[in-house]
Amino acid sequence: MSSVYHPGELAAQAKAGVRDEAERLGGIVRTAVPPAAAEFLAQQRILVLSADDAAGSMWATLLTGRPGFLRAESGTVWVDARPAPSDPLAASLAGHTQVGALAIDPATRRRMRVNGPVDAVESGLRITVEQAYPNCPKYIQRREPIRESAVPAPVGAEELAGLDAAALRVIHTADTFFVGTTAADGRCDASHRGGNPGFVHVEPDGTVSWPDYPGNAMMMTLGNLEQNPAAGLLFFEWATGTTLQLTGRAEVDWAARQRAVRYRVERAWRTGLASPLRWGAPEYSRFNPD
Repeated sequence: MSSVYHPGELAAQAKAGVRDEAERLGGIVRTAVPPAAAEFLAQQRILVLSADDAAGSMWATLLTGRPGFLRAESGTVWVDARPAPSDPLAASLAGHTQVGALAIDPATRRRMRVNGPVDAVESGLRITVEQAYPNCPKYIQRREPIRESAVPAPVGAEELAGLDAAALRVIHTADTFFVGTTAADGRCDASHRGGNPGFVHVEPDGTVSWPDYPGNAMMMTLGNLEQNPAAGLLFFEWATGTTLQLTGRAEVDWAARQRAVRYRVERAWRTGLASPLRWGAPEYSRFNPD
């Protein structure tokens, strides 16, 4: 068995019937960022981070910057940004903790994951790379940046009493969101989920659910959920820069005809102008199921 995968990931791979495929892919996971990947990171403007807060709740948050705000030097990734003080992860990312990081470029449908411990430094954050690997372009909607807002600071950050009408609209119309999870040993992961608008549902009891489409077979997200149901979701309004962050607990429905994840929301946080970037209309992925 490959040492790349922890027992939860091995269990999820076995349930999905993809152990052999996952074993073949295990070699792409590195403990340092290769030069080509470092060039990719240096061009990016979006980084999703996942971590837990002081209470052990998982969150995912969005950091943005101009090209160059991410720099990779072999086993280290430097991030010239930190969450706003109002962000649920501001305190955790002001010290030392574990993070999952996902850099994504909607314009080229490329993405890369970097996981490891993070420390706050004067310029932002320093991630010590324990896992670095690319992902396929499946389910990424192509978007082009169209402008940058003149108002860079977040406004109107608020914790919601529940999923209000605006939050429900964001979820129901989403074609993209991000998931933060953690393994039993505390190591974190951030991943992307995409589909045609409407692929994320909110049930009458408030449960959020989505189909788990076939991906790279490594099962990093579902493997973490095998060990720890805590998960953070991040929804991003591409046209306005508003983010919706959820924390709660997720359960995989392996018996469903279409494997699905059901998520119970415990807390919700909305931030206007969380990102100064504005993006154009999506070109939906050809891999999205109808």
